[in-house]
Amino acid sequence: MTQTIFPVYKPLGISSFQIIRQLRAITGVRKIGHAGTLDPLAEGVLVVGITRNGTRQLSQYLLCDKEYLAEIKLGATTETGDREGEEQLVENAALPTLVELKIALEQFVGEIWQTPHDYSAVKIKGKPAYKVVRSGGEVKLKPKRVKIFKLEILDYNYPLIKLRATVGSGVYIRSLAVDLGEKLHTGAYLNSLIRTKVGEFNLQEAHDVEEVGKSWNEIN
Repeated sequence: MTQTIFPVYKPLGISSFQIIRQLRAITGVRKIGHAGTLDPLAEGVLVVGITRNGTRQLSQYLLCDKEYLAEIKLGATTETGDREGEEQLVENAALPTLVELKIALEQFVGEIWQTPHDYSAVKIKGKPAYKVVRSGGEVKLKPKRVKIFKLEILDYNYPLIKLRATVGSGVYIRSLAVDLGEKLHTGAYLNSLIRTKVGEFNLQEAHDVEEVGKSWNEIN
């Protein structure tokens, strides 16, 4: 059977849908989709389905566990919850110790309620929330139950935290960063994000668009 699911590496600076456009141009196939949007300021594994058979399989990858490498900056906030927005320093922000940081993070592990950020891609009447906000509209996103399996501190040198997060479907790392800042009374935003795993696919297996397009054309 022809392979129709591919792990693609999405680089910084482009949207997930731009990856789809590039693949359509290279392969000549119109029926292409992806599972799980990565923001332009995020990079990493994007699972892509090609042809009707491939796109039908994408729903199962939306439900897969995922792993991220995240850098969070404390002591400041942005309207967007990431480095795209203008940084606003938090006056008299606390300087949490490593122990305090670990205790705060432990409160996010397990099944929790999480509210997606207003600048997320959550659809509001068919339109992404961030587009509604940027066009001057207001959104009121509802919290939902999600699972966070593990939050591992890789490095902490205030104001920067480097984390490895293993999560279930529907978790927003941007929201986690903002919520952590509120928990610590420091403010925080997501400084960088790499998705390293989606289900059985990992970053080492992800290929760039040109490689995937070439592979597809060779077997078809």
